[in-house]
Amino acid sequence: MQRKSISQEEARAKTTAWALTFADLTTLLLTFFVLLLVILNDAEAHIDRLVNIILNETERELRPLQQNNLVEIERVTKGIKITLTGSKLFKSLSADLNPEADPILVQIGGIIRTSTLMNIYSQERWEPLLDRIRLGEDTLNIEIRAEGHTDDKPIPMNSNFRNNWELSSARALNLVQRLSELAEMDQHYFSALGYGEFRPKVNINNIEDRALIEEARAQNRRVEIYFDAFIKSKNEILENI
Repeated sequence: MQRKSISQEEARAKTTAWALTFADLTTLLLTFFVLLLVILNDAEAHIDRLVNIILNETERELRPLQQNNLVEIERVTKGIKITLTGSKLFKSLSADLNPEADPILVQIGGIIRTSTLMNIYSQERWEPLLDRIRLGEDTLNIEIRAEGHTDDKPIPMNSNFRNNWELSSARALNLVQRLSELAEMDQHYFSALGYGEFRPKVNINNIEDRALIEEARAQNRRVEIYFDAFIKSKNEILENI
């Protein structure tokens, strides 16, 4: 009976030892994956910081444009927003660019072409950023997007456009095509959208004064150019194919 009792204890000890070894291994693996996740997150955060530095430099390069009362510059989450007053860019109910607006578009195109963001691949100081991006199989995605907006006035029946959506889309497209020419850049960087009257800069619903309403409508007639940069993973790219 005593020998049998010892055998059971030995078996129990062996089972306990195996369980402890397995638990230790599981803990080590968990620690490894947590450490790996921390390292990857830190690398991603570092890349984001470098991209933000590039965008901040590019914003400073664009700031002089604000000397023209046609232009507003604003730093946004993914990049830079350039707002152009629509009433000076286009004639009423027209998507054709006014000739007098061309000088400011020439300036914008020139600054975009020579900007820090568009020239990081030719500047040695950004090689560490590019190496990190390549190491993670990610890409730096750069987009220049024009978004057209109109006021809330309905389009007349005799217009070339059926509604404000069409008008705002045509204006954004014409502007972005002109910018791509002036910046001398590949058109794959550029895109255009039209929102009609549905994303006003100023809500006129609570304004009673007629003069103030017309002033608000003038602010709502605009084109916003987004100069964006963000990291896109290889998996995200494959999902969009």
